[in-house]
Amino acid sequence: MRLRLSDLSACFEGVIPSIIATASADGMPNISYLSHVVRVDDDHVALSNQFFAKTAANVRANPHVTLILVDGFTGDQFLLDIGFVRSVDTGPLFEKIARQLKASSAQVGMADIMRLRSADIFRVHGIEKVPCPVETAPAAAARDPVSLPALSEAIKAIERQAEAEDIIDSLLGGVQRVLGYDHALVLIYDRHRGCLITTGSIGYPQSGLGSEVAGSDGLIGASVTSGQTIKVNDMSRVRRFGEAIGREAEATEDMTRRVAFPQLATALSQIAVPMTAHGTVSGVLFIESQERLAFREDDEAVLEILAGQAASALRANELEAAAAEPRRAPEQSVPAAAGREIHIVHHRFDDSIFVDGTYIVKGVAGTLLRLMLEWHLSEGRSEFTNREMRLAAGARMPEIKDNLETRLLLLRRRLAEKKAPVQIVRIGRGRVRLEAVGPIVLDAAGE
Repeated sequence: MRLRLSDLSACFEGVIPSIIATASADGMPNISYLSHVVRVDDDHVALSNQFFAKTAANVRANPHVTLILVDGFTGDQFLLDIGFVRSVDTGPLFEKIARQLKASSAQVGMADIMRLRSADIFRVHGIEKVPCPVETAPAAAARDPVSLPALSEAIKAIERQAEAEDIIDSLLGGVQRVLGYDHALVLIYDRHRGCLITTGSIGYPQSGLGSEVAGSDGLIGASVTSGQTIKVNDMSRVRRFGEAIGREAEATEDMTRRVAFPQLATALSQIAVPMTAHGTVSGVLFIESQERLAFREDDEAVLEILAGQAASALRANELEAAAAEPRRAPEQSVPAAAGREIHIVHHRFDDSIFVDGTYIVKGVAGTLLRLMLEWHLSEGRSEFTNREMRLAAGARMPEIKDNLETRLLLLRRRLAEKKAPVQIVRIGRGRVRLEAVGPIVLDAAGE
């Protein structure tokens, strides 16, 4: 049976480096390793051109090239007879390879060294399986195809939700039910601070809620800046992403104002999928797996569908909530709280909040809590609307108009996770209530 490039899908994941053999005009052979080979279509492959001047010179002098690809599952080798067509240094294909190279090289601290010079496109004239004197590993068992009814139901579940909390939870639940992945995060993008904040997670001993990733770090940062799905399908070859952003233990949060990023120590595959609606990236769906080569093309497509649906639902929720919110919560008489005093400190330089010395949150979420505390202390109110918070905070922090619901969600979840003596409870569309077990003392000395 004639082999096709589509039969070699496991060879294009970069698990095992490919080998390119070229020859100069006078016949002198040269062999080099390649970090990335991409299937362009049924008849063409693209090779990453990074540092190998000799290889590049040989290809220009003698366009007939031999390429060896290795199946990451079985170890089977394939010999490709290819011929140089053209070199591109701009466009979608170049950008795709450059993004993948940048993401994977950043894992090993070489993002500024391993830069793509060009993507060299070759026509495939023939494919031959290399005979092996020993038995190779059996091919991976075929996985069941993605269930379209299950995917449809997951999409409908996201559509049905009216609150940011339920949208994010439905997205994570859909990933688990449709594809069976048990370790996933949703990170919401904060454009003002240029970082992503973990707002939902499943499968980790520590939720990581409130942990942050710079908008330029690793797979997650690359996914945001490019608006494209980025993956690494063999973490045994690269340094763990979590090491690149630090391993702060939960006990250090109060000193560093940083929450430890959740990590799957045995992860072999990672994928970051942008949550995009109307051309704007609002966050990232990040998934890890203990399997090598876990994320196939079908998985990527499903994850992009679910992430896009969630992004659209969050955007619609924000617009609908803003239109339906009452301007101000009704006046109420709030009796003085009994019990011990609750000391809350707010630091304006990063809007971080500490409750009885325990770090809770910072950024927009910290601003929102401070607003509610100030109104509670000055007006005696405990119920507030999103609209009044949006208007009050908007002048100082313009980005408050985006994803206020997700910022409130992060605040509520962090207070609940820390079992703080102050809690924020959702009581209706666009309305929340501040609940405290004792009188509150707000310290603004940290400003």
